Amino acid sequence: MNTPPDGLPIYRVLTGPDDATFCQRVSEMIGLGYELHEGPAVTFNGERVIVAQALIWPTRVR
Repeated sequence: MNTPPDGLPIYRVLTGPDDATFCQRVSEMIGLGYELHEGPAVTFNGERVIVAQALIWPTRVR
């Protein structure tokens, strides 16, 4: 597949609390075919850890 399904963009950044729900969202994108772009960004908002993970749709030269 040359493009992401369902009209999704080729570049995505997911953000949220560092919990099972966030991990599931990232896992779902990987399952669709996205690849991680570098490592996550992590911060603390005074109450909990917040993460951001960029994902890209792989482009392959044929």
